Amino acid sequence: MSRKVIITCAVTGAIHTPSMSKALPVTPQEIADAAIGAAEAGAAIVHLHARNVETGQPDQSPEAFAPFLKIIKQRSNCVVNLTTGGSPTMMVEERVRPAAVYQPEVASLNMGSMNFGLFGMLNRFKDFKHDWERKHLENKDIVFRNTFKDIEFVLRTLSESGTRFEFECYDTAHLHNLNYFLMEGLVKPPLFVQTVFGLQGGIGAHPDEVMHMKRTADRLFGDKYRWSVLGAGRNQLPIAAMAAAMGGNVRVGLEDSLWGGPGRLAESNAEQVRAVRKIIEGLGLEVATPDEAREILHLKGGDTLKV
Repeated sequence: MSRKVIITCAVTGAIHTPSMSKALPVTPQEIADAAIGAAEAGAAIVHLHARNVETGQPDQSPEAFAPFLKIIKQRSNCVVNLTTGGSPTMMVEERVRPAAVYQPEVASLNMGSMNFGLFGMLNRFKDFKHDWERKHLENKDIVFRNTFKDIEFVLRTLSESGTRFEFECYDTAHLHNLNYFLMEGLVKPPLFVQTVFGLQGGIGAHPDEVMHMKRTADRLFGDKYRWSVLGAGRNQLPIAAMAAAMGGNVRVGLEDSLWGGPGRLAESNAEQVRAVRKIIEGLGLEVATPDEAREILHLKGGDTLKV
């Protein structure tokens, strides 16, 4: 079971904007179809954000999540992972609300504050149909707040429901922050550690940096964690291949990268799942089913989702 590779697919997120790609899901039906398509392609876990139907802006109201959560629960056995990151400009009380209401098997949890820069995307994307999109991308004054108080608030809000966490670590300090909460007894093994590479404001995407994060996590957590990687943009598949070969798990999806190949936009989230699955199986490894992922990560079961 330990050699089964868990694929997570993050289908829409709060980073990319609708004008960047026609494939980016916005409406509840589009988000549901994207999640189910990713699961059918081999993703055991789907990581979910909601968006305003008219503008495509991130929407962290529980009401925005309900329509697609109902469809996904009816049509798929995949593990549902709800964001508590929301959008970097939101406060934690707003960000945690959907997970608090629906009590998913997994919720994402960012493990430290950081500068958050999306402005580099303006070098490639020039034309936008909504006024908010350019303002969202060109903002050089974003600090993604995740203080120790914020993190503890999310942990205490969600842990009683049995929700476990995808701990998103954008730099080595975030691994040390997670170790603090482990030592305090506020999180329990096995820790699902998602190391994030290539986002402006976090650690880079060089193989040495991947190795550094892995060595640090090994030293801090030993056999108490399950490692996964997220490579932003064009780094998605190279870093996934490296991690899979080293015994790790992988995350893909249009939240993290819009690309299906050099200079070519992906047509769907499922396309990215199929691409990383080929890499995994080419290495002689097997992709975990949702129920196998539940066993590996000690999850409570999909029937507990409150929709």
